[in-house]
Amino acid sequence: MTPPTPREPRDLPEPLDLLAARHGVATSYSPSPDRTVRASPDAVVAALAALGVDASTPTAVRAALTTRDAELRERLLPPTLVAWDDAVEPVSASASVPLGSLPDIAGLPTGTRLRVRTEQGDVLAWASGDGDGDGDRDDGDAGWPRVPLGVHEVEADAPDGRSARVCLVVAPGRVPAPQGRAYGLLVQVYSLLSQRSWGMGDLGDLADLAAWSGRALGTGFVQVNPLHASVPGRPGESTDPSPYRPSSRRFPDPVHLRIEDIPEYAYLAPEAREEADGLLARAAELRQAVLREGALIDRDAVWALKSRALELVREVPLSPGRRAAYCDFLAEQGEALEAHATWCAFAERYGPDWPAWPQALRDPKSPGTARARGELMERIDFHCWLGWLVDAQLAAAQRAALDAGMEIGLVHDLAVGVHPGGADAWAQREFFAAGMSVGAPPDAFSAGGQDWGLPPWRPDALAASGYAPFRDLLRGLLRHAGALRIDHVMGLFRLWWVPAGRPPTDGTYVHYDADAMLAVLALEAHRASAVVIGEDLGTVEPGVREALAARGILGTSVLWFERDWDGTGLPLPPEDWRADCLATVTTHDLPPTAARLSGEHIRLHQRLGLLAGPLAVAESESAAEVGEWLGLLARLGLLSGGEVGEEEEIRAVYRFLVRTPARMVGVWLPDAVGDRRPQNVPGTWREYPNWRLPIADATGRPVTLEELAASARLHGLLAELRGEWAPGPVP
Repeated sequence: MTPPTPREPRDLPEPLDLLAARHGVATSYSPSPDRTVRASPDAVVAALAALGVDASTPTAVRAALTTRDAELRERLLPPTLVAWDDAVEPVSASASVPLGSLPDIAGLPTGTRLRVRTEQGDVLAWASGDGDGDGDRDDGDAGWPRVPLGVHEVEADAPDGRSARVCLVVAPGRVPAPQGRAYGLLVQVYSLLSQRSWGMGDLGDLADLAAWSGRALGTGFVQVNPLHASVPGRPGESTDPSPYRPSSRRFPDPVHLRIEDIPEYAYLAPEAREEADGLLARAAELRQAVLREGALIDRDAVWALKSRALELVREVPLSPGRRAAYCDFLAEQGEALEAHATWCAFAERYGPDWPAWPQALRDPKSPGTARARGELMERIDFHCWLGWLVDAQLAAAQRAALDAGMEIGLVHDLAVGVHPGGADAWAQREFFAAGMSVGAPPDAFSAGGQDWGLPPWRPDALAASGYAPFRDLLRGLLRHAGALRIDHVMGLFRLWWVPAGRPPTDGTYVHYDADAMLAVLALEAHRASAVVIGEDLGTVEPGVREALAARGILGTSVLWFERDWDGTGLPLPPEDWRADCLATVTTHDLPPTAARLSGEHIRLHQRLGLLAGPLAVAESESAAEVGEWLGLLARLGLLSGGEVGEEEEIRAVYRFLVRTPARMVGVWLPDAVGDRRPQNVPGTWREYPNWRLPIADATGRPVTLEELAASARLHGLLAELRGEWAPGPVP
């Protein structure tokens, strides 16, 4: 459908256009290829203000433009340099690039003294022009020192007195690729309850799913929802259950712990054991309420029990070996873990929204914070210990996956941002744009645009730090992962910034240095030997998919969206799908396949007040869409003639995915048992129990992990995938 025409704001003054361009702030956007809409001047001014640039008056704009032009003119080097090693594939341990291959380095004034301190500890000293005659060589390799993969520091001193100290990221040309093709399961961990769960799925359940599916089903991976640390609820208020609006993306949430798998649990003192047994009994009640009584998953209730159990386990002294391992973890994680644990301890005392804390505690580096940290050191250490326990169980889950024969193992998910009152926004406040929120402009799917309530990173601060927060984030997520999915991967290129108090229509795009972001991503993925998948659905800026593919980042192809949009508009035949992707039928934000086939998702949207037009029209359009796909499946011989049931249609849809050249094929685990309920309905909050539903069968009855493992329907679906599967590398 055609989106409504947005309100056309007045033209931007030319100096503001120029100033915005100097800082990567867009002054227009294209909701469709044939339309360009001017951005609101107020949004542009607000975005510049969030970047520390005063554009509030014409005089301020002219002054800021003069200052910026002078800065760029006098700058010897940009704050972060990027060099790609495109010559070697696969990347060797000795990969390196010649310093002279960087245009910014090669273009320095002759006689500029250079010093590179590599992260390996070496120092390379050089002067531009040394060994190259008149300093005007075409060969950037000859005569220049070679720099290995890594993140290094470059110092430059020019003869004219200018100097610079910047970061150099040397990255492999491509991220690691899957060794062959692989199919696997997509699951929201909280929804996967076993008979051992404490009211929601946990890391023990994840490890068990991986171990079973790898051995019994031949799966190559298990993709999960973000396991990031959530924002705790205030007393009397519920925690936001969305895994995509976390407190921290850097550290996982201890609510996912399997308490009984902590080694010290076996050594509880008698009184503590008695209390722990009582907690186990109450956890069983929570589990049964979800599985047998139709209750929703109650994260807060689960955490209340687990946190008390963890306090009991904390009283058991660590063995010498375990103590040494914990100390190693603390040393490895350093200040980042301490800051996160400090926020957690402060949140217990002052609430989970740091802007509402006492003034002295809002700055993580203030003397007041240092004093309060000393007073709460025991609780801070408790939260550091929780981080260690979760890390160990994540490692165990990945080991279980690999031991079961999986080529990839766990695929973790990186949310696009964090809660404005959470730990990351507090600990790294200098990297976030104050007064701004990430969202999306108006488009065919959301006429009013979207505001996700997530503060964006400042591109200037990231560049000045050598992308340190992004590097640390990726390194933490990839510690125990075979692959990483990046939600809204287009955010590596640009994000839609919405000023506080304004509707999403009054936002504008702010650009990031995609080359630097991709270089950091490629470097960390290379170090972890991990595949990278970008969620590139929806409106994608021209050239983005091509740039991602050039660096080996897989895209995401969802069956219902794969049509010949430039031609007939009909469903895309399997041979025309791209190979470098994760192919799926549905996602956590879309209806399960059974609901899509039956049209039940349309009726759900009607009940929730989300339909823009008459129910009959929406049902007719949905039936026509499904009919086109089923017709293609029949022509391909994937559906038998005559009447077929829903289960057979779902099998045919997944057999179709196997016929595509996609490197990875994902099976939405609820599809395997006929679940009709979406895990999340975008555009709802209280209207629908988002992120709180267990996996259920076609009748809505919750299904345990044990029942999944014994499900004839699930085994039948996966057996057909194995029968269709063509192993080996993609041509």
